Amino acid sequence: MSDDINIRVIENTICFFGDVTYCIITMNLLKSYKPLNQPGEAGKGRFDNAKVGKICSLLPVMWQEAFLMPRKLLMTSEDVGRALVRIAHEIVERNKGAGSIVLVGMWTRGVPLAHRLANTIQSFEDIHVPVGVLDINSYRDDVSPVESKPAKHTEVPVDVTDKQVVLVDDVLYTGRSIRAAMDALIDLGRPSSMQLAVLIDRGHRELPIRADYVGKNIPTSRSEKVEVYVKEVDGEDGVAITGSTE
Repeated sequence: MSDDINIRVIENTICFFGDVTYCIITMNLLKSYKPLNQPGEAGKGRFDNAKVGKICSLLPVMWQEAFLMPRKLLMTSEDVGRALVRIAHEIVERNKGAGSIVLVGMWTRGVPLAHRLANTIQSFEDIHVPVGVLDINSYRDDVSPVESKPAKHTEVPVDVTDKQVVLVDDVLYTGRSIRAAMDALIDLGRPSSMQLAVLIDRGHRELPIRADYVGKNIPTSRSEKVEVYVKEVDGEDGVAITGSTE
């Protein structure tokens, strides 16, 4: 089978199925082929660099370049969906209903996660849950005042005073972003409580902050990078870890 036919088969497979299973199959196939370094290697069943690049461009964002670095898939799209449904039920149970809940997503990936939680809560509580957006750029303590940027994206549609505010983010790491988010929220009003929901808790806290709702706890080293993908931003849901596997 020629390289061109291989590429067409892979393209049709990805376009038709479009799921993680076939992406993994394709990536494994890519790993088994070495780039052409010498003209004499042509015709030995190996893709040249241009054809490898063409195949990679067919994959979802979260899978492009996956064969270039150690990467482990931690959560599929189905796993992410189940985790959000569970968190939505836990939020309602803890707050004894959804009447006073306001979800505030942290820019960027926390925002679509907050909207999904709100839609899930509405599906079984039959109540609209307000969703806000919080941009913490001007509250961060890891940049100088000169480097800090104004909060362009903050938009909370209701007064948070006396509300049960649930901050929503994709990854909880050192806790510094959450501290900044708490400061930003206090400037908007005085909630009766602030809670935190995250899809991933990877540890390594530098501040005494913990999440109230967690999709998945993932032990990591500081040399590793946790990558969260949401379809509203990245075209597909999933969580992967890259870097050192020590």
